[in-house]
Amino acid sequence: MRGDRAGTETHRPPSTPGSRPEGRHASASAANSAPRLLKVIGVLLGCFTALLGLLYFILAGAVLGAFLLWPHTRGRAHTVLAAGARRITMVDRSRRSAFFHDTFPDHHSSDRAVLGYLAARTYSGVLCGIVVALLVIGVMLAGLLTAGIARATLTWQELLIQLVLGGVLLFLDVQGLRSLAALDSRLARECFGPSEHEVLVRRINELAASRAAVVQAVDVERRRIERDLHDGVQQRLVALAMLLGRARRSKVPEQADDLLEQAHKESREVLTELREVAWSIYPSALDDLGLQEALGGVSERCSIPTRIEYDVPGALPTPIETAAYFVVSEAVTNAAKHSAAEDVFIRVKRYDGFLAVLVRDSGTGGADPAGSGLTGLRSRVAALDGRLDVHSPPGGPTTITAELPCA
Repeated sequence: MRGDRAGTETHRPPSTPGSRPEGRHASASAANSAPRLLKVIGVLLGCFTALLGLLYFILAGAVLGAFLLWPHTRGRAHTVLAAGARRITMVDRSRRSAFFHDTFPDHHSSDRAVLGYLAARTYSGVLCGIVVALLVIGVMLAGLLTAGIARATLTWQELLIQLVLGGVLLFLDVQGLRSLAALDSRLARECFGPSEHEVLVRRINELAASRAAVVQAVDVERRRIERDLHDGVQQRLVALAMLLGRARRSKVPEQADDLLEQAHKESREVLTELREVAWSIYPSALDDLGLQEALGGVSERCSIPTRIEYDVPGALPTPIETAAYFVVSEAVTNAAKHSAAEDVFIRVKRYDGFLAVLVRDSGTGGADPAGSGLTGLRSRVAALDGRLDVHSPPGGPTTITAELPCA
């Protein structure tokens, strides 16, 4: 589709149902979904990776210590130190992903952040190893205590003291492990994902940009409606009034009948154009019949063959239905006007709390991402925390996809 076509990013292929939107709210942790046994194994492996970090700092300090102290070589030595630390942190990142089911965004941490993370992880991991070792020693002592009870070599006073001390130490040991595991998770989030402050600032910027885009889109839409009414409906009404005036003044019955027939035809065309303008503002079929029937109306009004696949169980929120309708309507209209397409395929599917809308035409492609026709539509989708993508290589086909959260 050429000319007044919408776009956000033309370099990305279209999304497929089942894939989540990236990036905007990519979170750092989903550890609660991991089985408990995997978490335990992950904590134990974290002790070994902490020993690896400790060994690295010892060896790197011995080799690079003098260069880090000399101002002329400090920068280069710091870069080399951070490069090695980054490789070890990648091992820790893989551990978090494999055993805690954490997912992290593509976030490049600074050298300072990587070194700080590895230092903190080394400290907490070594401390966790010490706590685990104490727990193992406690289990061994509990075994000896059980053997002493079985041989009746302990008095009741000694047994009571051992049980009280063992229970207190076991409680402290377990709580220490839980705290260290929580610290491990927090360190990973801060290093591998954006901080809470960065997420908040990013979200504020997104909302501010989205609000400004919506205000601009509303202004553009209002101007378009005014232009359609002035250049289309108003001109036809003027022509209709002139035909009726000529028919009233005509003294020849045959000429008056001919003018009335033209006026009748013009009135039907005015009604059709006025209906199109009303549908472009808001389709009443959405409220009366629902999204599926409203999309069927779009297909019927399209001048090229259109095929629709609709798989949306249950009701949708009204803003989501409206945005999905305008995605399809604008994409189909542009395909008919600019793409020289022979057919259009539309798929609307709900999955995992998202509504996926796909419109693909068989036209010549080459959609302009800077086109103004669907700028308001892109803002409408972004205002709902959705994503609009356009994939339109030269020669086609053009695929417009939108993902709208509807959980």
